[in-house]
Amino acid sequence: MKITVDFEECLKDSPRFRATIEEVEGDVCELESKLDKLVKLCIGMIDAGKAYNAANKQFVNGIRELAQQSTKDEVIESSLTKFAESLQEMINYHTILFDQAQRSIKTQLQTFVKDDLRKFKEAKKQFDKVSEEKETALIKNAQAPRNKQHEVEEATNILTATRKCFRHIVLDYVLQINVLQSKRRSEILKSMLSFMYAHLTFFHQGYDLFSELQPLMKQLGGQLDQLVVDAAKEKRDMEQKHSTIQQKAALQDFSNDDTKLEYNVDTDNGIAMEGYLFKRASNAFKTWNRRWFTIQNNQLVYQKKFKDNPTVVVEDLRLCTVKHCEDIERRFCFEVVSPTKSCMMQADSEKLRQAWIKAVQNSIATAFRDKGDDSEKLDRKSSTSTGSLDSGGEPKERSLKGESALQKVLAIPGNVCCCDCGQPEPRWASINLGITLCIQCSGIHRSLGVHFSKVRSLTLDTWEPELLKLMCELGNKVINQIYEARREELGARKPQPGDPRHEVEAYIKAKYVDRRFVRRPSDEELRSKVVSLSKQEKRLSGNSEHMPPKAPPPTPKLRPGSNASGQSVKSADSGIQNSADGSREMLATTPSNDSLADAEPAETPPMPMPATLPPPSPCKEMVFYEPKEYSPGLQLYWASCARSLPDMAEALAHGAEVNWVNTEEEKRTPLIMAVQGGSLVTCEFLLQNAANVNQQDAQGRGPLHHATMLGHTGQVCLFLKRGANQNAADIEEKTPLSIAVEAANADIVTLLRLAKMNEEMREAEGPYSQSGDETYQDIFQDFTHMASNDPDKLNRY
Repeated sequence: MKITVDFEECLKDSPRFRATIEEVEGDVCELESKLDKLVKLCIGMIDAGKAYNAANKQFVNGIRELAQQSTKDEVIESSLTKFAESLQEMINYHTILFDQAQRSIKTQLQTFVKDDLRKFKEAKKQFDKVSEEKETALIKNAQAPRNKQHEVEEATNILTATRKCFRHIVLDYVLQINVLQSKRRSEILKSMLSFMYAHLTFFHQGYDLFSELQPLMKQLGGQLDQLVVDAAKEKRDMEQKHSTIQQKAALQDFSNDDTKLEYNVDTDNGIAMEGYLFKRASNAFKTWNRRWFTIQNNQLVYQKKFKDNPTVVVEDLRLCTVKHCEDIERRFCFEVVSPTKSCMMQADSEKLRQAWIKAVQNSIATAFRDKGDDSEKLDRKSSTSTGSLDSGGEPKERSLKGESALQKVLAIPGNVCCCDCGQPEPRWASINLGITLCIQCSGIHRSLGVHFSKVRSLTLDTWEPELLKLMCELGNKVINQIYEARREELGARKPQPGDPRHEVEAYIKAKYVDRRFVRRPSDEELRSKVVSLSKQEKRLSGNSEHMPPKAPPPTPKLRPGSNASGQSVKSADSGIQNSADGSREMLATTPSNDSLADAEPAETPPMPMPATLPPPSPCKEMVFYEPKEYSPGLQLYWASCARSLPDMAEALAHGAEVNWVNTEEEKRTPLIMAVQGGSLVTCEFLLQNAANVNQQDAQGRGPLHHATMLGHTGQVCLFLKRGANQNAADIEEKTPLSIAVEAANADIVTLLRLAKMNEEMREAEGPYSQSGDETYQDIFQDFTHMASNDPDKLNRY
């Protein structure tokens, strides 16, 4: 090692030593200035990088939104989604790079400046002080008079002590200088080398990521030329069609034949006639409103907007007649008369009026011809005004994100290290497995496909309450006991941090795809497990806190003129009307002026008093019967009811089908049994593992039916968010809404009504609307948080 300042030279305190000290001090001062500047530049670079990542993330979100908007074009949607995922990975890599820069440059060099350079400055201050004292002692010793012995002795003693102290201080100072000069080299090189290796890793990860993406990019590049050619051809075809239609319209204008311009006929869909007509309302003002009318499937219906549910004017044309109306002021009017009401309409011309009258007459004749043998169906009251609700689009929720989710998940035993390689401080998770992962293992899991593993960031993504509770119910320790049960027996080596990617990937595929290390249970072990779970379910069923309390069934009150089945019954205070098939239609509490104008007398009869129906029949008590054979599916079935997530995960690892059907118990599924068990987290676990939210049992009841019948408000909210069909009817023609009304469960009725209203609003906003009403989002979010964090508040019925 090269010594900057010689130790023996410092004792002489020669001019050469002083010059060397002065040179070293100037060099250290300049070094401190340069290091401070480098640290500030590093901080600026990190801040700029974070701002870049934030802007880049917004850009990626824009790509995702564009992909969602392009759902009708599979090529664009899949390509943009893949590109967005890759760019998101690059953002994650950038984040890791900036974290490493902060650790290697900012933190490490700041420590060097604050610790080592501070020690040097303190040593320099002591050296300067003792040097001055030595100089003073020398001058005083030289000035001591010869004839004053006591002053000579005093000056000599002070000089001796000062020289001794100087030697001690100067040796420490020289040692500090030499150590600093040696350490500066290692600290600076160590910091920069760590920073450069972080860049190397970043570019390697980016290269690997885009190498996987390159085949898709080449494939799309090859398709672009053909897409350009196809677009040009489609443009020519559309221009030709435009010219043809324009010429046809001109000929029709010349011949004054406007019937073909005003309506279309679609016999394949049963549409005999459609077009705009003015309709006279039956209110006191007799206002006229323009509506789109359709004669379809022997019914006359109209819509205000295309996305509106059709309003049925005449449910069966066989019971109607049509006639001209010449006794009113307006021209081109005709009237469709049924046994209960009449509807006055106006066409735009005489030819159109004749066409509509002829279409109605032909439809009446066709209906009698096609259904002459089915006269008993004349009293059919099925309504076409109820549209299907698809609540698949999840609302955006202000859920846990970042450190809150991270702290909760890492608090679970075994979660502080990656489940597969042991890397500390994992920041990713597989939500359907319930484990935490490092960034490398998360990329491998993502490549397996969502049917094996669904990867989500613990710091960047939002976490719904039920999903966070699912993660806290499982964890790395529980899952590894299942998926690595035979690893040591088979002599398989578990990867360690820093192992090559291909070795880690091979291990993860063997663990989760091939399930090579899962211990298969014997028939007797499986039977014992199933019986134990069924007994556990019975204990849970006996717990009074397990099931929410039910309100006593209301006494049926039928309006005079209604039949025993409850037809034509309407609840005035709840805003819920019974349709003829037993389903419920939602009525707006404050109808708009337009709906009042369109109201028919027979459609809104006066209601003297509210009416309710008897509650639905309760679910059958779960009884364990000895099955014909034991299987992992049966284990999943009873584990779902017993609310045992580890046993459910074990059953799936043993090959259980998540939508397994128990043919011996009314074709119930594990998801329906999870509803019976009353656990929101159990339902979420099954849904994350691809359970069908609309699969029905032998009674035609899906999970939403069962959750409604049991009064499980949190589960109803979860199923609606996951796309449950609330319009599905069981074999008794009961929908979840009709069941909730009969049980007088206001919370569930509110959720179902809001879901339907939100879907109607989304449809009214256009085909590309995704979000729906903000009030709907907020209310569903409140129910979600209440179900997960304070379920007692929902036990009100």
